[in-house]
Amino acid sequence: MASVPNPPPRQIQLAVSASIFRDGKVLIVRRAKPLAKGLYSLPGGRVDFGETLHQALHREIYEETSLKVEIIGLAGWREILPGPANNGHYLVLSFSTRWIGGEPRLNDELDDFRWIAPIEIGAFSTTEGLEEIIRAAENLLP
Repeated sequence: MASVPNPPPRQIQLAVSASIFRDGKVLIVRRAKPLAKGLYSLPGGRVDFGETLHQALHREIYEETSLKVEIIGLAGWREILPGPANNGHYLVLSFSTRWIGGEPRLNDELDDFRWIAPIEIGAFSTTEGLEEIIRAAENLLP
């Protein structure tokens, strides 16, 4: 019997993402599932109830990529409104981070990763606003 997907929540969902910088490059990942299947984006996901933003960011990065990072600062935010498929309403806070350990091992939510020079982002199909978020995150680097 095929499983029926859960309907999206009727309230806004808080999420986090990270521009992870290493040796002058940033990590981008390709989403393997909806909402953004086939598009490159940043590692991240929903904040659990009772979790701080930084705890959620560390957890999501580790769950999706097995990487450990140092958080530098908040680079910006994106609001994702429900579309024709009613995919839910999200507020994504995006952080600038620096890689400190591990090598990418993707979970089942992702199917590819690339370490790229930030200027190369235009060569990829990405989620909306990704180039601007990466640029803002890069500007926070010491």
